[in-house]
Amino acid sequence: MNRFSLLILFLLFSFSLMATHERAGEIIYTHVEGLTYNVKIITYTYAPSPADRPELDIRWGDGTVSTLARTFFDDLSNEIRRNEYDGQHTYAGGGTFKISVEDPNRNFGIVNIPNSVNIPFFIETELVINPFLGGNNSVVLLNPPLDQGCVDKLYVHNPAAYDPDGDSISYKLTVCRGAGGQPIPGYSLPAASNEFVLNEISGDMIWDVPMVQGEYNVAFIVEEWRKGIRIGYVTRDLQIQIGACDNDPPVITTIDDTCIVAGTVLNFDVQADDPDNNLVILSARGGPFLVPNFPAIMNENPAIGNSSVSAVFNWNTKCSHVKLNPYNLYIKAKDSTSLLNHISLTSYKTVSIQVVSPPTELIEATPLGNSIRLAWNQSECSNASGYKLYRNNTQTGFIPGHCETGVPPETGYQLVAEIDGLETLEFLDNNNGFGLVHGVNYCYLVTVIFPDGAESYASNEICAYLKKDVPVITNVSVENTDVASGEMYVAWSKPTELDTVAIPGPYLYEIYRRDNVQTDFIKLATYYNLDDTLFSDSQLNTRDRQYRYRIDLIAGDDQTKVGSTVVTPSIYLQTEGTDKSINLSWNNDVPWQNYEHTIYRLNDETQLFDSIATSYDNFYTDTGLINGKIYCYKVKTIGSYAASGLIDPIINFSQVNCGIPVDNVPPCVPELSIETNCIDLKNELFWNYPDSCDAERIKFYIYYAGISASDYTLYDSTDFITAGNTDEYRYTFTTAPPSVVGCYTVTALDSLYNQSTFSNVICVDINACGRIWFPALITPNSDGFNDYFSADSINSIRSFRIHIFNRWGNVVYETEDPYFRWYGKDQENNQDCSPGTYFYEGVVSEYTLNGPVERAIRGFITLLR
Repeated sequence: MNRFSLLILFLLFSFSLMATHERAGEIIYTHVEGLTYNVKIITYTYAPSPADRPELDIRWGDGTVSTLARTFFDDLSNEIRRNEYDGQHTYAGGGTFKISVEDPNRNFGIVNIPNSVNIPFFIETELVINPFLGGNNSVVLLNPPLDQGCVDKLYVHNPAAYDPDGDSISYKLTVCRGAGGQPIPGYSLPAASNEFVLNEISGDMIWDVPMVQGEYNVAFIVEEWRKGIRIGYVTRDLQIQIGACDNDPPVITTIDDTCIVAGTVLNFDVQADDPDNNLVILSARGGPFLVPNFPAIMNENPAIGNSSVSAVFNWNTKCSHVKLNPYNLYIKAKDSTSLLNHISLTSYKTVSIQVVSPPTELIEATPLGNSIRLAWNQSECSNASGYKLYRNNTQTGFIPGHCETGVPPETGYQLVAEIDGLETLEFLDNNNGFGLVHGVNYCYLVTVIFPDGAESYASNEICAYLKKDVPVITNVSVENTDVASGEMYVAWSKPTELDTVAIPGPYLYEIYRRDNVQTDFIKLATYYNLDDTLFSDSQLNTRDRQYRYRIDLIAGDDQTKVGSTVVTPSIYLQTEGTDKSINLSWNNDVPWQNYEHTIYRLNDETQLFDSIATSYDNFYTDTGLINGKIYCYKVKTIGSYAASGLIDPIINFSQVNCGIPVDNVPPCVPELSIETNCIDLKNELFWNYPDSCDAERIKFYIYYAGISASDYTLYDSTDFITAGNTDEYRYTFTTAPPSVVGCYTVTALDSLYNQSTFSNVICVDINACGRIWFPALITPNSDGFNDYFSADSINSIRSFRIHIFNRWGNVVYETEDPYFRWYGKDQENNQDCSPGTYFYEGVVSEYTLNGPVERAIRGFITLLR
């Protein structure tokens, strides 16, 4: 903590402070080893207070309590004291622990905390001990938790949070807490003309704008995240003093967020100008100044000047500074004058600095059979943990932009391997043992990775083709569709880069096939001439089966297998009928790139296939059809290999497949409303059916659930009507549920009983018509007013029992009928009961959305005659 800056801050407080004790503070911790942690309590108090605390009790969150002595205090002014209390604690094991401190005395007169002087001060920090996530140190808040602002002036505060472990940080508002860590009754955020918000990413607390002078306290939580898991937080209780002023805060001018390659120097100017020509104090804090090796410097920190002040930030970055999350540089500018009652206003600017590892260089991509050998230079950063290797099937020319680390998914590159260790500088890409494909232009990028997940800029792009030393398959096309006499056309390109010295002849091809039922390939034919590259396969069920082919190259008198083509499937077309449409889809898992697909449909009149559409995806929907009619299709695919010397374009056909459009599309979803009739104790349902939906014959299902957590059951249905004939549909139960309590939803069904999804759900609880209650007075004189005692709001009764007693405790009336009427007579002899006070008690079970709830009923009745 910069003592000079704090003195400037607190000497500028000129309010008449009537504080009693605690103003602000937080708890932070550092990991010592194993399960042992050092904890520091930091508080800011009213220095002259007789309630000074030389020691504080701390609750460790594991059921134990310790008393920590004050290890340091600093009187920053006559009225402000900064206190530190240090202690060490060893936990028994892992878990989540809430470390807390409670002090009986807050300061007097906090505007947004009623009766603040009698409200305890409570702060809490969460510590998570998880062996799978490693040790952890809490965030450190570099800016003090006391600040100033002015009425009708935008107020901004930033705590300047720094995480020593490089974890991600987020911020959120919470409530100030008092006794037992409970929210303070009556506490509210400070009143603002517009809003009071906290930026969850930057940590900027914005008060737009203060309306009333005084002292205010707010609390917020700074959370730490590692691998997507919250590993702790620190709660800060902050005090802000708002006064009246006519000055404006300084304006900070400097760079925006940036990136720097480790090993280079980041140098930029920081300037602050005061619009009122006041003295300006410019300072900076944050992670760049706190790294153990080669920290950043600012030539003056703080820098002080009249009206305007500037400083130069300089950081000679090293590989040790590389980490996943950026460093935050917190720049602060405060104005100051010697005028009495001057309120200093502060501006903040956060500059995020990402230190990125320099890229390595790919130096080799050599084809070896059906693999490619890759090599690269070793990373300059000895603290890196390894490399990531990415592959694409086409050259992109990707050059990373500023701050664009790793390899973005939109480049089309995919991760091939993650290599541990800096000294492993080679990799053989054989597609996980399946082999790469001849004719494809394989391109690669490599990045340097670090233990925390940081990744360097991508390397240069390097590409290579496999040598064409084996045959390359180009066609697997359906020539004729039939269940028994179907025919396939298979073609390939012969090897043109075969090393005939290393691999002498004679040479031959072996053709293999399997279908989507067989698991093993069967040998179909042997060709003894390398120029023979066509094969016709007949007597097949091409209508129902998909076929896959492989061509092996055999060499030498010992019949050694040199290599094979990639196993290549035929294009298999599938159809799915829906309402007036047929959805077509087909596979695209071929070794070349299909870039266009032509869809053909059989013309009933000519019995020829007409081209009806072109698709650049492997699916298409044919619309505007007649339900129930048969439509037949086939697809032509057009593609190519990236390598030269191969047939281009590559054209193949699917089998012929037919489909039938069927109406299986459900109607639109109704929008439900409910009116509850508490006189007749019924719910009336009404719903709207969207005008945009088809005008068709529909009916509706009404579903009901007695409690909100249960499944819905079909309760009733309507007759078929024609949609569009009315804007609103109403439904009244003929046999109503046992209570108005319940949840309702409806669905629409068309004439083929396609059913929509559930509408919105509406639930009616017991409070819609009120709970059962009883009058307190009866006058049974037959004048039509208060002649009997009875229950009211009998709308959701499951069971009921009541007893009425006279003053001597004798039962004069009892019943299990909720609709009872007691006319003031003794039930046993039917004689009038004497005027006076009677007592009733009983039990009622009522339907609620949580199920039947039983409760006791009791009270007094005054009987007058």
